[in-house]
Amino acid sequence: MCRLLYIRSKKEFETKHYLEKFAEISKNSKEYQGHGWGCAYLVNGEWQHYKNISPIWEDDFNKFANTKRLIAHARSAFQDKDIIVENNMPFYDDKYIYIFNGELRGVRIKEEGRIGAEKIFNFIKKFDKGNAKAMLAKGVVQIKKRTKYLRAMNIIIAHKNDAVVSSNFSEDPDYFTMHYKNENGKTIICSDPFKNENGWGKIENNFTGVF
Repeated sequence: MCRLLYIRSKKEFETKHYLEKFAEISKNSKEYQGHGWGCAYLVNGEWQHYKNISPIWEDDFNKFANTKRLIAHARSAFQDKDIIVENNMPFYDDKYIYIFNGELRGVRIKEEGRIGAEKIFNFIKKFDKGNAKAMLAKGVVQIKKRTKYLRAMNIIIAHKNDAVVSSNFSEDPDYFTMHYKNENGKTIICSDPFKNENGWGKIENNFTGVF
């Protein structure tokens, strides 16, 4: 069960500063989040991508440029399997950047992908008619119909302007509830609030919307 981060800002911010906060959350999580990590961030209007098989808290964040958009994922591999850098998120195409946290059992979808999270991404994109929120909402409904048991399915799909978010879980709300904060022209979404910071709200269960 992974950890997720997304930041949208009107002005450039220090990428390192927020990755350090995210790394602290990941390191102190009750679930081990050290099966690699990855991020994507905008520089001069183009996405830059990075993945590392080492735990996020062991990496050096000085190499990342300042940005107005950041999406990051710290991985906790299901059953400690398939731990290779190619399975790290974000997954992406020419349009979307995607991160996932959760566990589904008995999923009946046929789709390309190395791991379940990538198959879900490719399945959701089949419903893309030009509206990302509608795409994600319809994809989530269809996945739920095809799943025997949904423990959790938290998804963030970003593009250059904003992001669509879906939060769904059936147990352990303390762990699976995502949180958000608006401050100084920034919108921040994270699996957990940053340490020693006020002003965070909770994203409701069974929610799909735009941030």
